[in-house]
Amino acid sequence: MIKRLARCIREYKWPALLSPLCMAGEVSMEMLIPLVMADLYDYGIALQDMGYVLQKSLALVACALASLCFGGASAIFASKAATGFARNLRHDMFYRVQNFSFSNIDKFSSSSIVTRLTSDVANLQMTFQMMIRMTVRCTMMLVLALVMALRISTRLSTIYMVAIPVLAVALVCLVPMVFKIFDRVFKTYDKLNNVVQENVHGIRVVKSFVREAKETSKFKEISGAIFKDFCKAEKILALNDPIMKLCVYSCMLSISWVGAQMVVASGNQPEVGLTTGQLSSMFTYTTQILMGLMNLSMVFVMMTMSRAPMRRCYEILVEEPDLASPVDGVKKVADGSIDFENVSFRYSATAKHRALKEVSLHIPSGATVGILGGTGSSKTTLVQLIPRLYDVSEGVLKVGGVDVRGYDLEVLRDQVAMVLQKNVLFSGTIKENLRWGNADATDEELVKACKLACAHEFIESFPDGYDTHIEQGGTNVSGGQKQRLCIARALLKKPKILILDDSTSAVDTRTDAMIRQAFREEIPDTTKLIIAQRVASVQDADLIVVMDNGQISAVGKHEELLQSSQIYREVFESQKKGGDE
Repeated sequence: MIKRLARCIREYKWPALLSPLCMAGEVSMEMLIPLVMADLYDYGIALQDMGYVLQKSLALVACALASLCFGGASAIFASKAATGFARNLRHDMFYRVQNFSFSNIDKFSSSSIVTRLTSDVANLQMTFQMMIRMTVRCTMMLVLALVMALRISTRLSTIYMVAIPVLAVALVCLVPMVFKIFDRVFKTYDKLNNVVQENVHGIRVVKSFVREAKETSKFKEISGAIFKDFCKAEKILALNDPIMKLCVYSCMLSISWVGAQMVVASGNQPEVGLTTGQLSSMFTYTTQILMGLMNLSMVFVMMTMSRAPMRRCYEILVEEPDLASPVDGVKKVADGSIDFENVSFRYSATAKHRALKEVSLHIPSGATVGILGGTGSSKTTLVQLIPRLYDVSEGVLKVGGVDVRGYDLEVLRDQVAMVLQKNVLFSGTIKENLRWGNADATDEELVKACKLACAHEFIESFPDGYDTHIEQGGTNVSGGQKQRLCIARALLKKPKILILDDSTSAVDTRTDAMIRQAFREEIPDTTKLIIAQRVASVQDADLIVVMDNGQISAVGKHEELLQSSQIYREVFESQKKGGDE
């Protein structure tokens, strides 16, 4: 897992290496300062040698300045490396998500993906920066201070050998407890993001049903759970501080007592015992050793907190897309013919229920095909297999006489334009939204596509015309206008197959008829699949497919189905009766 995430460092390897090297320089300078101070006390102040005092004072200033420069450089390199690592990690994760099939995306909720790309990556960025700075600093300070303390007095240094195991045991006991809590917290964050996302997206529904209090209660409950878990974790981590301070002050007292006795016993003679300057240095090294341990414990806590985000980001990076282009995929779609040959489909390998059951159907190129059926009859599932948004579970699906699994995915999907049941417009101008269908489309092509989709008239009625700004999700246009813009966007692809998944439901019957008439006259060679709830939308089709419970119930023209299909006849008569009334 760490090895895979480490690949995201890439071009920031040098800053990631230079930061700990500079930090090593900073710590080295800090280790020299107590030695210089000891000499200043013992050979300068004690002997009243002002020349020696000045010399050592300048050495102290030089060490401090060098430490400052090394520390500043380390901070700059660490910030650059951590920020670059986070950028590359987000890029890799987002790129991976873009290659996911629908089944891969179904595995991760949208709120979870957003959390992983934002909060989780931010946590890993902070942890990475701490690792290349604080981990190096704490480890080096601990080791070097211990070496220097042993160099001054082996006897006094044995005091550390009691404190260090106590702190290590405390750390080993606390970290596993905290990890379980933080693992639960990040899962709760997914739920929190999901509640916020649902509320903001459906704010009109919330207000129309006066459910603000209910939504507030849901948010309060989940945020309260996060608050409780964090408080619980902090209470456990808070035990680290008194244990650390107990060890620090116990060591200070022990060194003061034993060290003072050694100073007195030596008669202030360095070769016999301990000097005043050396005792002062021991106090400094004691603080550095124990503070290094304390900071190292906090680094471990941060790393513990980051284990859950690390695993969650890793899951995105290693998730293999279910759908991939074959190595030598077909680069050209011959025509718009479609053949379902005994096709069955399950949304997951473990699903017991088949969404589609043994579907066989031939659609000639250029035909207009209507698809009707009740809710849950798998109409959308049927057409989603054509651009290979999902792979068939059994059987073969061919487009242009070639199995869809043999096509290069980009080539296939570029020749199959699909206007989904849920129309999506992006923030930007109408032109920018339309050019999602063809980035190189001219203004004349935009106008032509909009005229075919009966969208040109209402676009021209806007003060800014095609430069009118569309809000995110198309909230500033009506449902019918949104549908027509999406149809125009699909037409700009100039596809061989056009799929309209109930995409004229918000359009009046007159406009619906105009759009279908324009399709017949202007794009006769394009295969058109129209999923509709209204019989009027498909009764002029070359072929009508009636779906029922994942199977094809009947196939034929309008007049034929009125005679042969009870489902079609019931739908037709119910709609005709409603129209008469």
